[in-house]
Formats: sequence, structure tokens, C-alpha cells
Amino acid sequence: MAAPAPRVHYLAGFSCPVGGLAAGPRVLPLGAEVLLAAGRELVYVYDREARQLTAAYRFPAQVWHLEVLAPRRALLALCARRGVYCLSLDRARRSVSQSDGADEDGECPFPVTPVDPDTCVLPDASLCAFTVLGDLLVALAQGPAQWKVRLFECPCPGEDRGPRGQIGEVELSTHTPPAGSAGEAQAPHLLPVLCCVSLPSPGAPLGPPQGPRALTLEGSLFGLLFGADAALLQSPVILCGLPDGQLCSVVLQTLVTSGLAPGDPKALVRILHHLEEPIAFIGALKTEPSAAGPEGADLDCLVALGRHGRTLAIKAGWDEAGSLVPELREYCLPGPVLCAAGAGDSRLYHSTPAGLCAVDLAPGGAPGDPVPPDGPAGLPALLCPASLGVCSVVTLAAAARSPEGGTELLALSAKGRLLTCRVDPRPAPPLRARGTAADSGRKIKDLLCGIGTASERVSSLKKAVDQRNRALTCLHEAMNVSCALLASREGARPVSCTTTTAWSRREPRDVLTATCLLENSSGFRLDRGWALCVQVLPGSQAAGPDPGSSAVTYTVPVDQLGPGERREVTLLLGPGADGALDLPLTVSCALFLSLREVVGGALAPSDPLRGPSLGGCLPGVLPEQEGICLPLGEHTVDMLQGLRFPGLAAPPVLCPPPGDPVSTFLGACGRPGGEPAGPESLRAKYLPPSVAAIRVSAELLRAALGGSDSGVSLCCATLQWLLAQNDAVDAVRARALASVQALAPDGGEVRLIVQEVAVAGLCPAGPVQALEVQVESSSLANLCRAHHAVVGRMQRLVVEQAARGSSPPDLRVQYLQQIQANHEALLQEVQALRDRLCTEDEASSQATAERLLQVYQQLRSPRLLLL
Repeated sequence: MAAPAPRVHYLAGFSCPVGGLAAGPRVLPLGAEVLLAAGRELVYVYDREARQLTAAYRFPAQVWHLEVLAPRRALLALCARRGVYCLSLDRARRSVSQSDGADEDGECPFPVTPVDPDTCVLPDASLCAFTVLGDLLVALAQGPAQWKVRLFECPCPGEDRGPRGQIGEVELSTHTPPAGSAGEAQAPHLLPVLCCVSLPSPGAPLGPPQGPRALTLEGSLFGLLFGADAALLQSPVILCGLPDGQLCSVVLQTLVTSGLAPGDPKALVRILHHLEEPIAFIGALKTEPSAAGPEGADLDCLVALGRHGRTLAIKAGWDEAGSLVPELREYCLPGPVLCAAGAGDSRLYHSTPAGLCAVDLAPGGAPGDPVPPDGPAGLPALLCPASLGVCSVVTLAAAARSPEGGTELLALSAKGRLLTCRVDPRPAPPLRARGTAADSGRKIKDLLCGIGTASERVSSLKKAVDQRNRALTCLHEAMNVSCALLASREGARPVSCTTTTAWSRREPRDVLTATCLLENSSGFRLDRGWALCVQVLPGSQAAGPDPGSSAVTYTVPVDQLGPGERREVTLLLGPGADGALDLPLTVSCALFLSLREVVGGALAPSDPLRGPSLGGCLPGVLPEQEGICLPLGEHTVDMLQGLRFPGLAAPPVLCPPPGDPVSTFLGACGRPGGEPAGPESLRAKYLPPSVAAIRVSAELLRAALGGSDSGVSLCCATLQWLLAQNDAVDAVRARALASVQALAPDGGEVRLIVQEVAVAGLCPAGPVQALEVQVESSSLANLCRAHHAVVGRMQRLVVEQAARGSSPPDLRVQYLQQIQANHEALLQEVQALRDRLCTEDEASSQATAERLLQVYQQLRSPRLLLL
């Protein structure tokens, strides 16, 4: 099919929602006027002769569908979830001059007339589409699980505005309701389509079809599609195109009588076909010429067009035996289909995001081609769309046909521009050598209009391509980083995060901070969408039923972290306002890539490419988690890292200015050398500190630490190793200390002592040289936390040395059995003392508690030796 040469003219511009027009845009011609709904509550009336806007009406809700009763000059509008409104254009036009309310949004310079809610002649929230046939109104309603076709008397302006009486009703096929909508019909994502076809007989009982969607179908095709009963009754037939792809038909005469004598609904509804995709358009075309001329030929081809381009064409034909049979053929056109229209000839016009196209279903590609001598020609084997050079059209309407056979289309673009497109089916004549100034001006105007349309299309496509290219680049980098991290679980990692702790002064107290250093050692770049997630989990909550409930997660965007670059994040760990810090803490670091941030813009449709759907949400193409998480590692902050050593740093001596003697005395009492004031200080002064110890073989420690600490005593090297992750380790190393006094996060004192001891009776060869690490503190909580940290380090040291193949010396099994028996006896005594505490009174339970504390201290200082 040769591409026709359209002439496009710009008429006016109208406001549209943010993101472009979506569902419900309509363009209806009414003589020299054009009625237009731009997808929201406003309906405009545009005068083509005066080239200006003459009226604007604001309905109570979004307008889904419009129909015009030309003889009565009445407007019927279906509002979302409200019903059908009937408005007299002449009466409303006279009231426009009396209305002084302009558009609230400043969208329309013309005064906007609000539509009276009393004009709702058919209040029904379930209505999704309707059409008019003479004095009847056919509506399609969405139930909780089924579609229903309902028949009403057509309202007239000025009549009683009460609810219209229902004449008949029939149920169509079931549909799957959205999730979470049990018992309640939700708004459809795509609107259904209604169309009426009838025989070309003026003597039909219901009269000839009168309405904007009424079509006169050829008698042979009508009988083949809808049966002999419909042909004998000469009754119009309602065609329903549903969002699930079903094409159904209901004979109007049977629908009228169903209200008087209800019967089987299945006998009233016939499913003609299933397109397996939402139906966007139903119409009829004239593919063969007639002896009565182009205007006398009946429509001989029924067409249904799906949202994704699947097209169904049905035409009457003959089989080999000479019997009349329906010829059905499916085509696949480019999609998605935004809108479609037919102008009464053999051409079908449909709009896609790529542009407005036309396909010809005539036997030879044009209605004037000769018909084969052996009878009517069939449907073409292939449809070739011809582009008309207009893009972003969201609604179409056939305005008029010229005597020469040309077609004028009214179109509304996604940007809200009202256009006319005149299509000439015949090839353009050769250019004349000379032309008038008017012809040159018209050609220049057409050329500029085409340039503007092409420029808008190119700009939109370029923006979409750029977004997709950036998203693909980010996803490619993310794939490289993910593969590199997953392939290097052992050894150095291409992207690492190390955590260190330090005390810093923040008024009015000292706080413990954790610094996470993110280093990119790979050859890739962490670009848009990447973030560093740091989760801090208290150690006492890690073993609970829901560890994540007490965790605190910090998310820091990683912006443009190239190869070899670093990013540092500092977090506050505590203590809190009560001075407590629950140690140990687990700090987990991970890289997170937000897929919505990377590809969300590329998946979102641009304005011209937006399809005619009711929802403006993105399709559910992203996974539920909407991101990729790559763990980098965990770090445990225990008591040994949280200790402070104020005695190791010699502060500068400052001469304070003379002040109030009372303030000086109170300050001296509050200093460490002053008189204790709190219960913890009283316990520290009058009660001996609690002690816990652990013994480790000197040979084991020397093998693990001696190589790196040559020239340093084993006791000093062991203390430095225990405090290696504390920021005061340099001061301990400089003074070669074997014991140190420290402060816990809550201010309590903790003392660490490392000394050499000889363990006798364990080895037949003689005493075993060992190191004993003692932890002293007047606070049992601080003692347990510090002892737990020391034991954890020693356990990891033993596991590492065992992996190297070192073996322990010969041991006396009887000695070990005795120690084990003593340990089990202490555990049994602990259980008995705890049971006794539950039954004794307050006076007698004090001695039991003291004994329980002594047993706990013995368990914390066993005579076992780590070898």
C-alpha cells in the first residue's frame, strides 16, 4: 500500500495532566464544532470556523466517554465511578455568559461552567462504557466477577432527572477481579469497547441505528455472524470488546424481552472470537465497490483491533461447494495501539507510539481496483501499515469525507494538541513548474507543521534512548562488581570496607564512634544507585527471636566512587543519654544497588509513548526487593575496643582562672581523686573488685606472637595483642606495660593484668610455663564483658594454631578429669542455689546470693590451661 500524503493542520492546544494524556481522551465532531475531553474533568467545545474555544464544562469526576445526540444537541458523558450525565449544549451555552468562575488551575482562559450534579441521569458507579441507539442507551457495567450489559431509555435534556428505568440486562463472561477486591468491583485498568451494528433495513422494529457508534453491516455478513434469528428480527446487535480479549455479541431485541421474560443468559450472548489481548477498537469497513457508487455500498468487513496490535477481520465469502461462509483472518500490526478509527472506506487508521498509520483491507490496496471476475475478492494475506507522519496521537475521530474520496481525521496528541489530518487516497499529482503565492504559503505551513511533529517525536525518542543507555551502563557495571565480589570471598576483595573505633569528645560527654572506610580497589566505578548500608546490632539482641527489630541501619549514597578512591563514614555508637553502651556490638557493612533508581526512569513511559490506560503506575517488572545487596563483612566491637585509658595520655597542665570557691570544691569532689558520690563509686571503695582469669600456654603465645614482637617480653606482647584494635595501643606499646588501668564506657574501672605463672601437675615432664590474664572490676557487667572479649580472642588464637598443625604436650588425664569433675560440681551447685533463691524469703536469700556470686567467680577463674 502506497503511503498517502496527509496534510496536518494545528487547531488549538489544551492542558493535559502531568505525564501526558492517559485514559478517557475523546474527540467528537458536531457540525462545525468539536467536543473534546482531555482525560480529566473538563470538556471543551471548539468552533472550527471561528477557530476559538467557545465553552468549557467541568464535570464532577474524570470523563471516561462522550456521546453526542446531534438532533437534540445533547451531550452524554460517563464520569468515572459516578454515572452518565446529560447536558443540553444550547442551554449550557446560554448559562456560560452568566458564569464568572474561571478554571481553578488556570488551565483555561475561558470561563468554566460547572456541571450541576442533578444532571446525572444514570447514577451507577459500575458503568464503564455506553452507546446510544435512537431512544435506547446501552451500558456495560463491571460487577465483582462479571460484566453486564444493561439497557435503559435514552434521556433527553429537560426531562425528569430521576433515575432511568432499566429495560433489560444480561451477564457476559466472568473476569478475574484484582487482588484484594473480594466483593467489590475495582476500576478497570483498561476500558471496554461498545459498538452497534444493524441491517440496512428501514423497517426494523427498533428503527435504523442512530448514534455515533452505529454501523450498517452487509446482510450476508450480518446473518453469518449473529445467526438467522437476529437477521429475521432485523434487530441491531451490540458488540462488546472486553479487556480480557473476548469479542461478544448481544441481540438488542432479545435484550429488550429479557426484562419481561428472563431466560438463560448464555442463550443471549454469543462469543465471536478471543483476541487474547485487550480490545481497543471495533468497527466496520467497506472493502468492495458497489454499482450504486461509493456511498451506496454497505460495510462488508468487521474489524476488531487489540491493544498490542493483533487484528481480526471477518468478511463473507464462499467455500468450494458454493456455500456462504465467514472468512476470518488475523493480522499482527505494530503496537501498542493507542487509538483507532475508521472513516467508512477500506482504510483502518490506528496510532502507536511510533506514529499514526493506515492499513488498507481492499482487495487491490484501493477501493477503486477492479474486482476479479469470479466473484468477490477475499481479505488480503498481509497488511502493510503506511505511516502518516504524525506521532503521539491518543484519540482519533473521522470528521468528514470529501467528494473526491479523501478523509479528514480529528486527532488529539499526547501533549494536548488538537489537529486535523486530511488524507487523500490517490497519489499526489506531479508538481507544477509554477505556483501561486497561496500554494507556496500552504506548502510551507504544511512543511513547518511536519517538521514540528517530527522534532517532537525525535526529542522524545532521544530522551528515552538516553535513559535506557544510562540504565544499561549502570547495570553492566553492577554486574561486574557483583561478579568480582562473589568470586573473591577468600583473600583481598576488590571492594572492601574496614571498621575502626575511637573515642572522641562531644559535649557534654565522650562518645565511641565507628569509622567505616569503603575502598574501591577494582577497575569498575560505583555510580548512581549504589549505597553503603551499615547495620549496628547490639550483641545482647543478636540471639533474640527477632534480631532485626533492635538493629539500626544507616544508608549512605555512594556518589561517583571511581577505581582507587575511598569513602569514609563515621557513625556514633554510644553511650546513650543514660551513659550505657551495650557491648559487644556487631557492625555489618554491605553494598546496595537500587534497581528502581537505576532503571526506574528507563521503564517509565515518556509522554508521547504513554498508553491509554487508567493507571499511571509502573508495570510490575521489578523484583519485590527492588535492589541487589552485596555483603562486605562484619566487625564486632567488644569491651577491649571500648576501653578508655585516661592515665596513659598526659594532658597539658593549664592554670585555670580564679573562680567561685564553692564551685571549685564541688568540682574537686566530682574528680577521680575526690570523694565518691554514687553507688558504683561506693562499691568500688568499700568492696573488693571481682576477678576473672584465663591461663594460656606460654609456648602457644610465643609461637603466635613472638615472631612479630622480638625484644619485648611475652607479657607486654600479649597485652598489646589484646588491645590491638583499641586506639590507645600505641601508648601501651610505647611504655611496654604488662598491666593497665582503664575506664569502661559507663565510667567504671577495669584493670587488665598479664603475668607469668607455672602450672604444676598437668604434664608429667614438669610444670608448664603459662601466662595468666586477669580482669578486675568492681562492676560485674563490665567484668563479664571484658572477660568475654579476652576469651573470644584466645579461642580464635587456639583455632588458628591448631590449623597450622601444632600439637599439645603429653598431659595427665587424671588431672584433667579431676578439674572437669570440679567444674561439673560447681555447675550443679549453681543450679541448686538458683532454685533455692526462688523459694527463700528476703532475709535468708542474701547468704544464698553471696554464695552464688562466689561460685560464679570460681567458674570465671578455672584452673584449665589453653594449650
